[in-house]
Amino acid sequence: MQIRRIVAGVGANGRSQVFTDGVAPRAVEFDSAQGFAAALLWATSAGEVLGQGAVADRTGQTGFVPAAGETLLMFVTFPPDAVMMRADFDGAAFGAEFAQKVPGLAERFEQDHPGMHTTESIDYDVVLEGEITLELDDGAQVLLRRHDVAVQHGNRHAWRNHTDQPATMLFVLMGARRSG
Repeated sequence: MQIRRIVAGVGANGRSQVFTDGVAPRAVEFDSAQGFAAALLWATSAGEVLGQGAVADRTGQTGFVPAAGETLLMFVTFPPDAVMMRADFDGAAFGAEFAQKVPGLAERFEQDHPGMHTTESIDYDVVLEGEITLELDDGAQVLLRRHDVAVQHGNRHAWRNHTDQPATMLFVLMGARRSG
């Protein structure tokens, strides 16, 4: 997954400028689940401050789930569910690879309910290509198509691709605190 990432800000001279223009540095493709890919494009810390000069790029040092006050921007391409239903699919190998390539998020997935996970974040989930189903813990399933948006508030969910084509999504995660 090669995604061009342009980072702009205010230069030392007080004028807008491009600081970087290149391939997103944290893009991964999975060997154990053909077609599964993720790219962490940008991350901010809690209390991010706008200023002049080079912009701090935290994408290399952060996990794939933001803490309270932090944000993340990422792409994920989901292969058809059939990829993970094949007789030769090695779930243990995929789990190990997922934990290595997508730290922070991998630990949120439930062993007994594949795909189900919960994060302490408000998520803006945008379908860029394909179709995908949002499954909630009460069994409700919502089909999302290109340009549909789901907004989630720390709820338990899974993404299911029941089609024979990949689905690519853009996620904006904003870390939040869970009440009580």
